[in-house]
Order: sequence, then structure tokens, then C-alpha cells
Amino acid sequence: MMKAHKRFPSLPRLAAYGFILPPMLYLVVFMFWPLGRQMYMSLTNTRIINPNHGRFIGLGNYERLFSDPSFFQSVRVTLVYAALAVIFGVTLGVISALAIDRPFRGRAIVRSILLFGWAVPNVAASLIWLWMYNDRSGVLNRITEALGLGRYAWLTSTDLALAAVVVVTVWQVAPFVMLVVLAALQSVPGEVREAATIDGADGLSTFRMVTLPHIRPAIQLASLLVCVWSIRRFDIIYLLTGGGPVGSTSTLVVKIRQVAFENHELGLASAYGAVGLVLALAIAGLHFLFEQRRMKWMSR
Repeated sequence: MMKAHKRFPSLPRLAAYGFILPPMLYLVVFMFWPLGRQMYMSLTNTRIINPNHGRFIGLGNYERLFSDPSFFQSVRVTLVYAALAVIFGVTLGVISALAIDRPFRGRAIVRSILLFGWAVPNVAASLIWLWMYNDRSGVLNRITEALGLGRYAWLTSTDLALAAVVVVTVWQVAPFVMLVVLAALQSVPGEVREAATIDGADGLSTFRMVTLPHIRPAIQLASLLVCVWSIRRFDIIYLLTGGGPVGSTSTLVVKIRQVAFENHELGLASAYGAVGLVLALAIAGLHFLFEQRRMKWMSR
């Protein structure tokens, strides 16, 4: 082997390129090329009935976007939906992780039950919640009627539809957050906790000064992932409400489907997709800048 290296000194470098080439080809073929194609299509008037003969129109589609009130409504719904999913999903996930961190009888059973929402496929979960939200025979209306609160149109009311979709989303993402935070909790040194207890710190002080600094990166990562997933989530929203009623649950992704396959405007739909991509990248960039500033502050 040493002789081969002396004969061909570039072999290690070629081997490194050989390992890098397959994933790079995958990214180019399945990510960068479709992304570039979409960006170019957003500058054309391509229609679904003639997808290969779109005419270049520059920023015409973006001008239509920013002059359309429904576009701003979709952006607002997307941001509200993502924010609520992050706030409630991460909070519930962290609380669940803290609850099952310490050993107790039946912890494995409780953990399995809490993971159910994350394990169920999105279509099956949507069908389950469609039955639960049913106006006539749904279990939620049975409960509200038993409490004397009457019936509610959970998925057909402009006031309740978005909240109902957020509940399903939180039910699905909270177990993932729980797993991430629970793994971080397992890495907290027990000796540090014991030292804090010996020094007289109560449970809240121990959590704030010892536990939280260890699990904060995991919470931030989970929050970022939940936010990005919420921006690009389609199946649950479409199966539950189809974007209605009156666009109250029409996020950017749902709007893309409507523009592309109902209005047949692929160019305009690509412009919607480009805006969604910029939105996700902006959120990721803000997270990166915040993390960099926090690391600089901690290093002082």
C-alpha cells in the first residue's frame, strides 16, 4: 500500500473525490436541477396544458403575486400556522420529555403512548381526526355536548379551522420534540444536578441553571425543524380542510396546489414556491445568526 502511495501520490485525493461524487450527483440531479428549473419556470407563463412552451415574462408572476390579496393572506396563514405549531408543539414536547425523564413504573408504556402521534402516517392521522372533528358523530362534539357547550363546526368555521389543524399538527410534532429533548436530557451529568441540590437549589433553579443550558441547543434545533416542516406541510391541511373555509387554512403550499392544478398556471405556482423557499431560508438564516451571536456572547 505504501509503495502504491509513493507511485501514485494522488490516489488518496481521488479516493476522497470518489466518496464525495455520489452524494453530489444525487444533490445535483434530485435537488439543485429541479430547484433551478422551478426558479426559471417562475419567470415564465408556463401552463400545465403546455408545460414545455412557456414564454419568458421576467418578474411578471411576482408582480401578480404582490398585487393579489390572497397571496398575502396565504403568507399570513403560513406564518401564524408555523408559529403556533412551534410554540405549542415544542412546549408540549419539552414538558413530555421532562415528565418521562425520571424512571417510574410504566414509563415504557407511557413513552409508547406519547409516540403514537409521530408514528401514525399523515393520511391515517388525518382520517382519525376527520372522524373526531365530524359535526354530527365526532367524539369532540359528543364531549362538548355532554359539557353543555353545544356543537362546533371545527373544520368548516373560519374561526376554528386553523386552530383545529394546529391541534393535529401539534399532536404529530410534539413526540418528535420529546424524543430530541429526551436524548439531550440523558446527556445532562447527574453529578451536576446532585451538586446543585446539595448547594440548596430547588427544582426550578436546578432546571433553569443546570438542565436548560444543556438542552437549549436541542430545543432550538427542534424548533427550527418544526417551523420548516410547518411551512412545507401539505397533506394534513389539504385532507382536513382543503385550504378552506374561505382560505382561512390556505398556506403557501396549499395555494401552490390550487394555482398549479386548478388554475393550471405552473409559472405562477413556481413563483409561490420560490416565495416559500425564501421564507424557509430566511427563518433558517435568522436561527443561524442568533446562534452565532449566542456563541460569541458565551465565549466572552
